[in-house]
Amino acid sequence: MAYVITDECIACGSCEGECPVEAISEGEEKYVIDPNLCDDCGACAEQCPVEAIVPGNGKEEK
Repeated sequence: MAYVITDECIACGSCEGECPVEAISEGEEKYVIDPNLCDDCGACAEQCPVEAIVPGNGKEEK
């Protein structure tokens, strides 16, 4: 199950460089994780200063 970035994201970018499969990119208002690339390693969640990255439930937070 891919991780998702919630609306709590402050768009700091600390997660993007931590993703070993480059599944994270900058969106319009927050960073986003491509669920087709995410390998569920959790490296990004460990780096998020506001805990905005959580295990997904099959649909991305808006």
